[in-house]
Amino acid sequence: MALHKLCCIVSILFLGVLVGCSSSPGSASQTIQTSSISSAAAQTGQFVAPDMLTSVFDEAAATGENGVQIDTSHLAQGYVAVRATVDGKLKFLLSSNSSTLQYSYLIPNDGTPAIIPLQLGNGTYQFAVCKNIEGTKYSYLYRQSEQVTLSDEFQPFLRPSIYINYTADSACVKKAAELASQANTQMDVVTNIYNFIVTTISYDKTKAETIGTDYLPNPDETLQSKSGICVDYAALAAAMLRSQGIPTKLITGYVAPNNLYHAWNMVWLEDTGWITVELKVDKNTWNRIDATFAAGGADASYIGDGSNYTDYLTY
Repeated sequence: MALHKLCCIVSILFLGVLVGCSSSPGSASQTIQTSSISSAAAQTGQFVAPDMLTSVFDEAAATGENGVQIDTSHLAQGYVAVRATVDGKLKFLLSSNSSTLQYSYLIPNDGTPAIIPLQLGNGTYQFAVCKNIEGTKYSYLYRQSEQVTLSDEFQPFLRPSIYINYTADSACVKKAAELASQANTQMDVVTNIYNFIVTTISYDKTKAETIGTDYLPNPDETLQSKSGICVDYAALAAAMLRSQGIPTKLITGYVAPNNLYHAWNMVWLEDTGWITVELKVDKNTWNRIDATFAAGGADASYIGDGSNYTDYLTY
């Protein structure tokens, strides 16, 4: 189901922060509780972020045909880069022998590079660029197969990509650095950024009802407008946290009991975890956080141990 369709459904059902989260709070809200941050600690700021990892298109390393170039020189760093100069609507398809999933991305046709994450782990990947012929019909312009061995599992989730697009000059990155400067630990950084998003960004019902199926979030636009839908919340959180060296996934999937399509984040923390309403975030594991959910509030039936979330696609 398309995100905009889900948003409409949830708005009608008044189910808070699921993809159609309401601007009015429900019977429960989500906040981060942590004993590791005090007012004094927030002012001293001992956290030092590592150098921000970037993603680039290397023209010298690219190969292709029919107006398509694919750069596979950064596979170990968790991404492939593509550039196309072809009239018409273009899609980049990604799959791997390690998964039954196939990812499809709308990419620019004007030569602007797009960064595609290798979120399916190690394996033999198939990359393809297709051009829309009519309706939902596409034809292949170029295909390529490559063996991928990541330098570590976090690489795809520490860098900008087509779904989480930012640079060192992005406003969201500068805001993240400001919030991180008040932190002592990774957990403090997550807390500061999470609470900033929850208290700053409002859910946009109109946008939820009008966006197209090929929508891509823009973290800086979300920050500037101070509004967005679930995927905007999740992309902003991912951009801000990744820029501070914290591995962060953007997940889309389904939330019970109404099987609503939604977007949220998962983060990897090295330190002691924080607590949300009935959700414990542990160290040394991926933890689920839902900024949209927290910002809008929701019926208590949507708060639990995470078992009501079903992951589908990861970005």
